[in-house]
Amino acid sequence: MHDLIARASAWLAEDPDPDTRAELAELIEAGDEKELAARFAGTLQFGTAGLRGELGAGPMRMNRNVVIRAAAGLAAYLKKNGTPHGGPDAGLVVIGYDARHKSADFARDTAAVMTGAGLRAAVLPRPLPTPVLAFAIRHLGAVAGVEVTASHNPPRDNGYKVYLGDGSQIVPPADAGIAAEIDAIASLHDVPRPESGWETLDDAVLDAYLARTDAVLAPGSPRTARTVYTAMHGVGKDVLLAAFARAGFPEPVLVAEQAEPDPDFPTVAFPNPEEPGAMDLAFGRARATDPDLIIANDPDADRCAVAVKDGGDWRMLRGDEVGALLAAHLVRRGVQGTFAESIVSSSLLGRIAGKAGLPYEETLTGFKWIARVDGLRYGYEEALGYCVDPEGVRDKDGITAALLITELASGLKEEGRTLLDLLDDLAVEHGLHATDQLSVRVQDLSLIADAMRRLREQPPTRLAGLAITRAEDLTQGTETLPPTDGLRYTLDGARVIVRPSGTEPKLKCYLEVVVPVPDRADLPAAHARAKELLEAVKRDLSAAAGI
Repeated sequence: MHDLIARASAWLAEDPDPDTRAELAELIEAGDEKELAARFAGTLQFGTAGLRGELGAGPMRMNRNVVIRAAAGLAAYLKKNGTPHGGPDAGLVVIGYDARHKSADFARDTAAVMTGAGLRAAVLPRPLPTPVLAFAIRHLGAVAGVEVTASHNPPRDNGYKVYLGDGSQIVPPADAGIAAEIDAIASLHDVPRPESGWETLDDAVLDAYLARTDAVLAPGSPRTARTVYTAMHGVGKDVLLAAFARAGFPEPVLVAEQAEPDPDFPTVAFPNPEEPGAMDLAFGRARATDPDLIIANDPDADRCAVAVKDGGDWRMLRGDEVGALLAAHLVRRGVQGTFAESIVSSSLLGRIAGKAGLPYEETLTGFKWIARVDGLRYGYEEALGYCVDPEGVRDKDGITAALLITELASGLKEEGRTLLDLLDDLAVEHGLHATDQLSVRVQDLSLIADAMRRLREQPPTRLAGLAITRAEDLTQGTETLPPTDGLRYTLDGARVIVRPSGTEPKLKCYLEVVVPVPDRADLPAAHARAKELLEAVKRDLSAAAGI
């Protein structure tokens, strides 16, 4: 306890934030050994997702102390790797932020650290979608970018996402290089943080982003689909409305309760469109206004969710369904280039690309990998992430994805058809590719490690009565993939991938079954068979993993 108090007191002496200083002083005074031990058990680890964690005092929480160290480590890494610094030709670092608690403070601290290190810093004018920051890096010729966001995590969290000058998120070995520079910082007193010297950008960069959205849509395409839109208490509303107005779509009907930024996310348990209940208000608005589709962004607007009327009510489309729809739309428009997705996404994309004679690649999970595919024209991931304009934004972008799906819905509407009709076409042409996820959130991270170990030591041989024809431990890498902590099982007509989440305390299992559909009349039976198989795979996998 004495050592714990000493470490906490040393941290307190450096803490520049009165809020976390008061919080930590109270814990020290109370002698709260359990809480202090949790906060000083180590340090938040900087990796390919940057940093993400719960707000609060101490090295295991997100706070100004941790952010200043991260910014200083990034600045040192940039300078060591040939970035010009000092004077008018100094390398530019662009900084964006969302509307979460402390985001603006973290952005200002980052700008101060970059300036103090002899780099140039420019901060976006206000909380804006993450894709605007990703666009700004390439548009302004920056050497790096930082986005302060925890995306769709709970309200108590914040995060720190780093991009390099190509406009895509960091990958190894850059993450390890930056982490080593962070670890080398002995004291905050060694990090110069001037009170001024950085630039706050005006709306010119946002105007340039909006102008770039013109490239997403086909000239003269139908623009008639009516939408209900929710920003999920995030920063997407104003930019999406401006993009829709520019494109000539009908003005979306807003879910008023979720339209404005609110870091407490009062109407949802988790501000993620995929979570149960998150879309209930949007469904209610749609029932009252009868639009053609519902569009939702997550809080930093890099993801896009879509819901459609199915029979008498509304349902969310899976990310894999939207991914296939956008791919089919782009193929129909005659685009050229590589289609790419992560290994946890549906194999349907490969079949669509193959039929169209387009190159296709699989990558590890995350847009940091998808964005780096040579010749990329379209990339998506099942977790509602779509890159539809890689020349403009080399990352997932919930604004441009919303434009493209609404263009598709408009074209189908002119033909008297819907997004569901097109999904049926794809099922008849390529087989019904049905996907689901078994996702387990834990308090104790050792449960995830135990499940992975159990599956490695006693791998299943059958799931849902289907023989496993190939089992791969992805920690060894493959001919096309670098090593990652994951397991992939190939079955006769199915596929399963198991991996720990990189951003949340979750074990994620991604399931896909493929059922042939000889004719449209066979669709109901195929859907029933797919549902039965997915439930059986889920049950058997859960038993095998002990979760």
